[in-house]
Amino acid sequence: MLNKKAFVIGLDCLAPQLLFSEYLKDLPAINALLKNSVWGRMESTLPPITCPAWASMVTGKDPGLLGIYGFRNRADYSYQKLQITTSQDVKEKAIWDIIAEDGKRSIVLAVPPSYPPKEINGIMVGCFLTPDGASEYAYPKALKSEIKNNFGEYIIDVRDFRTGDKTKLLRDIYDLSDNRFGLAEYLMKNKPWDFFMFVDMGPDRFHHGFWKYCDPSHNKFEKGNPYVNAMRDYYKFLDAKIGAIIKNLDSDTTLYIVSDHGAKKLDGCLCINEWLIKKGYLVLKEYPKKITNFSAGIVDWPKTKAWGEGGYYGRIFFNIKGREPNGVIEKKDREKFTKKLAAELKSIKYKNSTAKKTIVLRPADIYREARGFPPDLFVFFGDLYWRSAASIGFNDIYAFENDTGPDDANHDYHGVFMMYDKKIRNPRRSNISIYGFAPTVLNNMGVKVPDGMKSPIV
Repeated sequence: MLNKKAFVIGLDCLAPQLLFSEYLKDLPAINALLKNSVWGRMESTLPPITCPAWASMVTGKDPGLLGIYGFRNRADYSYQKLQITTSQDVKEKAIWDIIAEDGKRSIVLAVPPSYPPKEINGIMVGCFLTPDGASEYAYPKALKSEIKNNFGEYIIDVRDFRTGDKTKLLRDIYDLSDNRFGLAEYLMKNKPWDFFMFVDMGPDRFHHGFWKYCDPSHNKFEKGNPYVNAMRDYYKFLDAKIGAIIKNLDSDTTLYIVSDHGAKKLDGCLCINEWLIKKGYLVLKEYPKKITNFSAGIVDWPKTKAWGEGGYYGRIFFNIKGREPNGVIEKKDREKFTKKLAAELKSIKYKNSTAKKTIVLRPADIYREARGFPPDLFVFFGDLYWRSAASIGFNDIYAFENDTGPDDANHDYHGVFMMYDKKIRNPRRSNISIYGFAPTVLNNMGVKVPDGMKSPIV
C-alpha cells in the first residue's frame, strides 16, 4: 500500500466519541471513508494540548524531546518568565523536512506552531499563533499577496472565542472553517505538492464555546436552549467540507484525517495558587482584594516553596535552592517534597462534579528526557474534567467561571486518526499513538523512516 503523496486534514480538538459514535450516522463522507480506512482513537501527548501535540505528531518526538510543554514555556529559572511557543522552538525534523531530502515538496497550512513560517521545500502558511494579518505569515513571502489577490483574506483564528456573544461566535467559527478549507483547496489545486497538511482550529473553538449547550451531562446544560443541536450541525458542516475537498484527490494520494487531542465537558476550575496558599506553600506579600492575575511581584519568594500556572492542565514549579533566585527547597529534600505535594494534590475533592481523581506526574514519569525548563509537576485536575486557574483573589480553591472567559470544555487524552485507502477493509484499531503518525506517512510515501521514530501505525 505504497503511495507517493499524502493529504492530511487536521481538525484541532475533534472528539472521537462524537465523530465515530454519537454523530456518525449524520456524517455521510466520514461513513464512506471508514469503510476503507484504518481508524480509531489516537492517544495524544501528555499534556494533551495543541502545542506541543501537533509538533509531536509531525516529528514523532514527545514534548520532552521538543522541550515544549504548552503554549507558554518557562524561558529560564527566574520567576514567571514565560515565552509563547513559536515555530523556531521546534528543533527536530518534521515530515516536510525529511521528505525534502528526497526532493519532495510540501504545503503546510496553519499547522501549529508555524509562525513565523520557516523556509521549506514548498509552502508554509502561519498558524493561529500568527499575531495578525499584517504579519509576514507566508513562505515564500510573495504568497501572502497571491492569497489576498486570488483567494481573499486569510482568517488566522477566532480571536475572541471566550465570549458570551454566542451568535457572533458561531458565525466566526463557521467563517474560520470555511476559510481554512477554501484556502486549502486553492493551494492544492494551484501549487505543486507531494505532502499537504492543513489544520482547522474551528472544532477547538466550537467545543470550548458550545459544549455546555449540547451535552446533557454538563452541569450547566439547559434543556431547550437555542444551541442544543449546534455541535451536531457543525460536525455535519465539517463532513460536507471534507467530502468536497477530497474529490480533488487522485488514487495516488493517501488521505489522513487527524486531531491532536479530544474534548470533553469542563466542570470547573481548580484555583491552583489558591490551593498552594492554603497549604502554606505559596506566600504573598499581600492578598489581593479582587481577582488578580498571578505575577511574580506579589510573591514573598523567600517564604515560598511552589507556585502554579493555569490552563487546561496545571503546572507546578518548585522554588529550589541554587536553581531559582530565592530558592528555599534544598535539593536533597526535593524528592520528599514532591511525594508529599503529589499525595496532597491527589486528595483534592471536587464540588458539583462527578470527577474523582487528580493525576499528578513528574516529567521523568512521562519522558525519557525533558529538555528546556519543564514544570516540576504536571497536574490533571479531576482527570481533566477540571482545568487549572492561576489567578488569585477567589478566596476559594473552586471556581465555576473560567478566569480567562467563558469555557465549556477541556481537552481529552485521545484524538482522531483515519487513514483512507481503497485497498483497506475497515480495520478499526485500538492502539494508535500520535507518535506513530509521522513514520506512517513517511513509510507510505516511500521515504525511509529515521532512526528513533516509533513504528508506523500501518
